Amino acid sequence: MKSAVNILGVPFSSLSFDETIALIRDWMGGSEPRQIVTANPEIVMLARRDPDFLKLLQQADLVTPDGIGIVYAAKILEKASVDRVTGIDILPFLFETANQSKWPVYLLGASPESNRRAIENLSRLYPNALFKGRDGFFSDQEIPSILEEIRSFTPRLLLVGLGLGKQEKFIARYLKQLHVPVSIGVGGCIDIYAGTVRRAPLVWRKLQLEWLYRLLKQPSRWRRQLVLPHFAWIVIRKRLRL
Repeated sequence: MKSAVNILGVPFSSLSFDETIALIRDWMGGSEPRQIVTANPEIVMLARRDPDFLKLLQQADLVTPDGIGIVYAAKILEKASVDRVTGIDILPFLFETANQSKWPVYLLGASPESNRRAIENLSRLYPNALFKGRDGFFSDQEIPSILEEIRSFTPRLLLVGLGLGKQEKFIARYLKQLHVPVSIGVGGCIDIYAGTVRRAPLVWRKLQLEWLYRLLKQPSRWRRQLVLPHFAWIVIRKRLRL
């Protein structure tokens, strides 16, 4: 594998988008449980505040640049050109792989209604794949039964949408117990496949303004977005060695 690009202590993959898809597809057919993190500046900033979370990212099998801020930071800090590899963009390729191979896929997260609708929609789009899941609202006491349900379903792909940080920690904690070849934290992707949240139109994505579209649609996100200028300032200071 190509060497990683270090962004503020987080080792980002330098694989192209197509190389990333090929690698994950290969992992889905294997037996070794692997964790993939699609990391944006918010995740990097969380890692700066949480040493345990930083260690989690450093031990993940693959960390992809999810966010234009990471792509720019790679150019500024490492003079490296990396592809933006987002969770929502890689999922159709992984679902198609599951469809062709008739593999199970488990979705953990979102509301009960969104989870159900996402499974219904995905089952129509990829009729040969097997989809199952449950919502992300559960107590610690329910976790053993959830783990058992996932294990008994034997998915090749586990998608966890519990929110930034929480989903990555859940995967890391139970990765070895679940024996799922590929586990990915997917944030709000389950809601998008459910149709309850709309992804930014293509023109916004091409302009690298998907973050702004989400902010306009969900103004409550503004507190989370405050880390973006902080991230940019840290990158610039590091580049200038201030």
